[in-house]
Amino acid sequence: LIGVVLAATAIIFISFGFNNLNRWGLAIASPNAPFDVAGFSPAPVLIAVGIMIGYAFVIWTYRRQEQGKTPLLALEVIGSAQERAAVYAMFCVVALEAMLNFSVPLYIQIVQGRSPLATAIAMMPFNLTVFFSAMLIVRFYTRLTPQQIGRFGFALCTAALLWLAFVVHNDWSAGPVLVGLVLFGIGQGSLVTLLFNVLVTASPKELAGDVGSLRGTTNNLAAAVGTAVAGALLVGLLSSIILVSVADNPKLPPEIQAQVNLDNINFISNDRLQSVMERTTASPEQVAEAVRVNTDARLRALKIGLIIMALVAMLAIIPASRLPNYIPGEIPDPSPPRRKEE
Repeated sequence: LIGVVLAATAIIFISFGFNNLNRWGLAIASPNAPFDVAGFSPAPVLIAVGIMIGYAFVIWTYRRQEQGKTPLLALEVIGSAQERAAVYAMFCVVALEAMLNFSVPLYIQIVQGRSPLATAIAMMPFNLTVFFSAMLIVRFYTRLTPQQIGRFGFALCTAALLWLAFVVHNDWSAGPVLVGLVLFGIGQGSLVTLLFNVLVTASPKELAGDVGSLRGTTNNLAAAVGTAVAGALLVGLLSSIILVSVADNPKLPPEIQAQVNLDNINFISNDRLQSVMERTTASPEQVAEAVRVNTDARLRALKIGLIIMALVAMLAIIPASRLPNYIPGEIPDPSPPRRKEE
């Protein structure tokens, strides 16, 4: 019971903290925060407390194993450096997928003004690529090591994200964007299957249930964190770009800015911005300037966000480099050796 409470509390605190980074503030508490900690946002505090509770869960699990009792999660599944590297890499690739699944639909719906149905159709090639890549990558297991596939997968994700940052524009460019999504889907689908396979083959068969639990928890937490971080990152970038753009803009004087809530900037369509500006004393020229600033800021925020995601994918090559460097025929038996009968 203690292990369940510790694990659940840690996950809830971390997820809740990340999900409210944008609303409560990344560092300084925003007006929307329910409370503050010496002026600081409670979101990062919740994340830090969740991490500490997670560490307490690990200590509790170690002590329970030392007492010969059954733990909630057998820590043998992350006992080696290779297994821990697989977990880190799995967290990164799932988080990156969640960030992309947040960013690209945002681009299609807000920047391009497409409908939700058109967005779903546009994302279908990416989802299909992930599905087929996850199945077909096993054909390469007899020729390439997990380390080689892991490095290539994250390198491909990095290249795809950089390509997307280069090709996204305010006018729809379906072909180039589709190429980037397909490339990322190949890397992502290959990595998800590979990393789960590494965890399974590195652990004894009797720990298969623990491996499945670890994978499920890692995937769920990474997806929540990735989506929350993408939202906070893009909105934060958008806010910074807009505030800098309007600060010394002679076409948008302070009296016009005062009529718009610049403390709660978010991604909105040009039509919605026009309706907001029409309720102010802004002239048609000033409304057009506000729309231009919003259009440019959205695109720049998305491009910078994709570049930051590419840097994360590049850093994920580090744990991928610690994956096993052998093919299946060379995989050592993780089970303890049996004593020969005399």
